[in-house]
Parts: sequence; C-alpha cells; structure tokens
Amino acid sequence: MRKVTTLFFSISIGMLLASCGNNDDAKKAAAAAAAGPQAYPVFAVNEQSTTLDSDYPATIEGIQNIDIRPKVDGFIEKILVDEGTVVKKGQLLFTINAPQYEQQVRTARAAISSAEADVNSAQLTVNKTRPLVEKDIISKYDLDAALLTLQSRKAALAQAKAELANAQVNLGYTSITSPVNGVVGSIPFRNGSLVSSSSAQPLTTVSNTAKVYAYFSLNEKQLLDFSNTYKGNTLAQQMKNIPAVSLVLADGTIYSQNGKIESINGQINTSTGSASLRATFPNPVFLLKNGASASVRIPQHVENAILIPQKSTIDLQGKKFVYILGDSAKVINTQIEVMELAKGNFYVVTKGLKAGDKVVLEGFQSLKDGTKIKPDIKNTDSVYVEIKK
Repeated sequence: MRKVTTLFFSISIGMLLASCGNNDDAKKAAAAAAAGPQAYPVFAVNEQSTTLDSDYPATIEGIQNIDIRPKVDGFIEKILVDEGTVVKKGQLLFTINAPQYEQQVRTARAAISSAEADVNSAQLTVNKTRPLVEKDIISKYDLDAALLTLQSRKAALAQAKAELANAQVNLGYTSITSPVNGVVGSIPFRNGSLVSSSSAQPLTTVSNTAKVYAYFSLNEKQLLDFSNTYKGNTLAQQMKNIPAVSLVLADGTIYSQNGKIESINGQINTSTGSASLRATFPNPVFLLKNGASASVRIPQHVENAILIPQKSTIDLQGKKFVYILGDSAKVINTQIEVMELAKGNFYVVTKGLKAGDKVVLEGFQSLKDGTKIKPDIKNTDSVYVEIKK
C-alpha cells in the first residue's frame, strides 16, 4: 500500500513539473511574439570595379651570377675586396703568387733576344753572299741556303714572341679582376691559400644585381587561367598585356619598384606539374640580394564585380550560402558561387547575387530560411570601407 502511494505521488509531481514547463515555454513564445521580429544588420550589394592580387613565392637572382675562378695555380697573395663589396667591371679582386709564370716571361724574353741575334746573323750571311753570287764567285746554291737559314731564324723569332705573349697572359691571370659590375659574395679562401684552375670551389661570386630576376611557378590550372585572363593570340602577345607586377619582401613590405613578367617557360616540369615564370625588377640601390626570397604579386582587374564580406556567408558541405532579404522581410537562404581569388576579407560573387540584393551582414547563426526579421539597414559604403582604403 505504501508503494502505490509513493508511485502516485511521483506521477503527480511529474505532471505538475511538466505543466510548469509547458507554461514556461508558452510564456517564452508569447514574449517572443510580443517582442516582434528580431533585428539583423542588412546591406545592399552593388557592382564595383576592383583589383585582385595573386601572390606567388619567388626566388631572387641577379641578372648575372658569375663564379670567379683562378686560371693558374698558385697561392693567394692578396684579397683586395670584402664580402658584400660593390665592385666595378675590371676592378682587381685577388692577386696570386705564382713565380713560375714570372720565370716563364723572363725565359721567353731571353729566347727572343737569342732569336733576334740569330736573325741578324743570318741576315748578314745573306747580305755577304748575294754580291758574291752576282759576281759568279760562288754558286747560287750558297745564296739559297743562306736565305733558307734566314727564314728559319725569323720563324724561330716569331715562335719566341708567341711564347712570350703566352707567358704574359699566364702571368696576367695572377691578377684576378671582376668581369662585371656587381656585388661580391662569400670568400671562402684566405691569404696564403693554395688554389688552382681545377678547384671545385670558386674564389667568390660576383652578382650583377642592378636588375634582378624573380623566379616563380604556376601549376597547370593557374597557367590556363592565366592565359584566359590576358588577351593575345600568342604567349608573347599575352605577356605584353600583363600589367606591371609588384614584389612582396620577406618582411611583408612592398618593394618600391614595379617589375614586368618577361619570360614563361613553355614546358611543364613533370615532377612538379608547374612551369617557371620570370619577372624582372630594377634594383638601383641594391636592396634586393641574390638568393633572397619574396613573393611576386600579380594584379587582376575585375569590372562590375559584386563583393560580399566573408562573414556574411555560410559554408555548408563545400558550398556557400547567404541570407537575402525577401518580401515581407523574410530571409531566403540562397546559394552563391565565388571566385577562388578573394579581395582581402571579401569574396567576389560570380553567381547567385545581383546588384541591389539586400543581404544579412552578420549574426545569423540561429537564423532559419523563411524567418521574418527586422532589417537594420547599414550604409553600403561603410561595409566596403575596408577595400576602399
């Protein structure tokens, strides 16, 4: 009997609580109905022209990057520049102590003196023999022999002069000069180091960075988009229509000089699936260094674009949706399509919106399709102020 009483009491309490809960829900619903539709910020989209930027990682290289190597064997006698020095074409960089080449020059000069004496002696013999032959005192054979000897001595003199010139060239190689204007790279050797023409490591590198190349890559899809964006029947014509590009440095700042894309590799690398492009930038104050990293920024101008803040969209199963304000202030959940390339925190809409459509700006997490709202109209310019700076 006590169990039955307890069960009846529990059921009564449950019914009472349920009744109270229903009353609370009813009160909340009544309060919501009395309050009216909830306010949401709404703005009207419009068409506008804009520029979209694409950034591609790039590597900087000087237009000339020349290894400085010795052409003769010897010891480094003097290092006349330091790493990072700006040098002119023809400026002396290193001297090499190679006494064997000085000895070769002295030997060649001595050989020339000896050969000149032989020529003079042969010439005297010819001069002495010719009148005797003319007087038939000796035979013409003796004159021919003297002339052949003179010819041989002159040939020996010419060979000695050639050997001197070769020795002087080799001696000249002991003074190493810069072949171009540029900046000196690292110098791994020191005074007294033994170097030779067969050394694997160069003495240094001189980089001509008055202009620099920025090398970057595009994959196959990007290349197709690239060719479809710019007019021209040939690749050369399309490159002429590509606007000036900018360079984003490693610290995020924009380089002061614009560049131009001048080369597109016509072959796709099968291992990476991309093709290499080259942009050229002036570098008058040598700010850009050989081997530095940066990003090439390519602008793309878009006319009559509809932009929408990313915060005004909903991502659902790989698709994007927005809430458009419809008739009777009811919202319509609408799918849109956007370009892959964005303008900062704004999407460029290609399908689903038209100029004049009113879109819920934000705060719609609990909003449902067909819900009636109280539109809080925002000034369109204030929404787009970020991209108009």
